[in-house]
Amino acid sequence: MTSPFEYAPAPESRSVVDIAPSYGLFIDGEFTEAADGKVFKTVSPSTEEVLSEVAQASSEDVDRAVKAARKAFEKWSALPGAERAKYLFRIARIIQERSRELAVLETLDNGKPIKETRDADLPLVAAHFFYYAGWADKLDHAGYGPNPAPLGVAGQVIPWNFPLLMLAWKIAPALATGNTVVLKPAETTPLSALFFADICRQAGLPKGVVNILPGYGDAGAALTAHPDVNKVAFTGSTAVGKAIARQVAGTDKKVTLELGGKGANIVFDDAPIDQAVEGIVTGIFFNQGQVCCAGSRLLVQESVQDEVLDALKRRLSTLRLGDPLDKNTDIGAINSAEQLARITALAETGEAEGAERWSAPCELPSSGYWFAPTLFTNVTQAHTIARDEIFGPVLSVLTFRTPDEAVAKANNTQYGLSAGIWTEKGSRILAVANKLRAGVVWANTFNKFDPTSPFGGYKESGFGREGGRHGLEAYLDV
Repeated sequence: MTSPFEYAPAPESRSVVDIAPSYGLFIDGEFTEAADGKVFKTVSPSTEEVLSEVAQASSEDVDRAVKAARKAFEKWSALPGAERAKYLFRIARIIQERSRELAVLETLDNGKPIKETRDADLPLVAAHFFYYAGWADKLDHAGYGPNPAPLGVAGQVIPWNFPLLMLAWKIAPALATGNTVVLKPAETTPLSALFFADICRQAGLPKGVVNILPGYGDAGAALTAHPDVNKVAFTGSTAVGKAIARQVAGTDKKVTLELGGKGANIVFDDAPIDQAVEGIVTGIFFNQGQVCCAGSRLLVQESVQDEVLDALKRRLSTLRLGDPLDKNTDIGAINSAEQLARITALAETGEAEGAERWSAPCELPSSGYWFAPTLFTNVTQAHTIARDEIFGPVLSVLTFRTPDEAVAKANNTQYGLSAGIWTEKGSRILAVANKLRAGVVWANTFNKFDPTSPFGGYKESGFGREGGRHGLEAYLDV
């Protein structure tokens, strides 16, 4: 995109990561072929280059992995918390030591900019393991009664937008509380989970405690339906979350679902405009908008609409789209051709329904999956782009006149995952936040995460909380 400055290319070296031509499933501490021999290819979204060939798990492989996890559970759950903590601390330190390698790997397989994987994802991944390692010997003091017991085998299914971070959100509390794990990464981003399997071996984690099964939706469905899985944890689309809820209804499985979102980012007339614009950009264009808690609906007080939009368009014109491995890049690639098609179709629907489209001027690379940062004005609550989760770098702008109208519009959604408030008045922050039906509300910032803070939503954004002390409960019999 256009910029007053000229930036020399600053690519991160790919040589720091060694990607093998093929990978197996990780079951009972060993890499193994799929039972039916099936494999699939994982590609780099920015170049469409095939990175590796990966074994594709089937229901038979799921059964093998669950049996391995069940067998390992007896000894793992019997370990004192301080002993389990040692393994978690080792994993956290190895992640820190290999963070540069893992950041490059994540950027290659996912398409997000290296400065995001390097400066946001990997530090948070390590922090989650450090945090839950600290809880492992203190579960009696977590507020869930004396001697809270682990549930057993946790079946975990994670998405492609934050592959390694979502793995950490799931595996760290499960291991800290004495459970064993079978995890299915997304089919478009299996590599960092397979590298994590190697980290488990490097840390000396007992066999069967963590099992990794790359595969498609059928493997995920087999995992969540398996009769010997005690806990289901899923992050992904609302449609799949509903299917899982129906699937486990009537069983004794414990379930947490973290699903879609359509977060409102509310800018009042007394907000610090420059700061708010940075927060708006972070809220919707971080990770190309492929974030469940993205601030995809901008609610601007009518009196400052023009000022905010002018400043926002100027800021978007300075963002740099391109090679995700370049440290100057702000906007990387869309994760897959399928996701790009969905974003494109919804943006075209916005235009067809009468919203006014504006995209930052930029040249899209000739290969890979790319979408320019885009905003829509003249949007009403009836527009599809104001209701449906786009999961891409597309911002819908609506206006309001009073705080009550802002709250009403913010809550007028089937989702309830996140929201942001921009104002200089602390009293207004508290008053509005208490009325927003959102699991996470940020004040004068957006997309800030910490392992000590619980995360989750209401309505069609799911139920249960991950992170913090609250995240322990989902893996304990309380």
